[in-house]
Amino acid sequence: MNLKELLLKGQSFISLLNEFRIDVNDLIIKDENNIFKSQVNRNTEIVKESVWMEGRSKDGMVNLFGTLHYNLLNKLAVFEMEGYEKIPAVG
Repeated sequence: MNLKELLLKGQSFISLLNEFRIDVNDLIIKDENNIFKSQVNRNTEIVKESVWMEGRSKDGMVNLFGTLHYNLLNKLAVFEMEGYEKIPAVG
C-alpha cells in the first residue's frame, strides 16, 4: 500500500483535495520512495517527514507542502499542511 492510498483513508485529506479541486489520480507525492529508504533498519514506529505533493486541477497546478505523520505498525498516515502554491493553467 502506498502513501496516497493510506492518506485517502482519512476524510480530512479527501476534503483538502476537494478544496483545491485536485483529482486523486493527478496527485503525486514527490520523493515518496526516499521517505522510507531513510527509515529502513530503524526501530521506529512513527515516521515524521516533510513532504511536497503536486496535484493538478482544471485551474492548473497546486503544490501542497507539509508534514507527513506515518505510523509504520498500524499503516496510518496523516498530512499536516503547512502551505500551498497555486500555478494557474496557461492557455
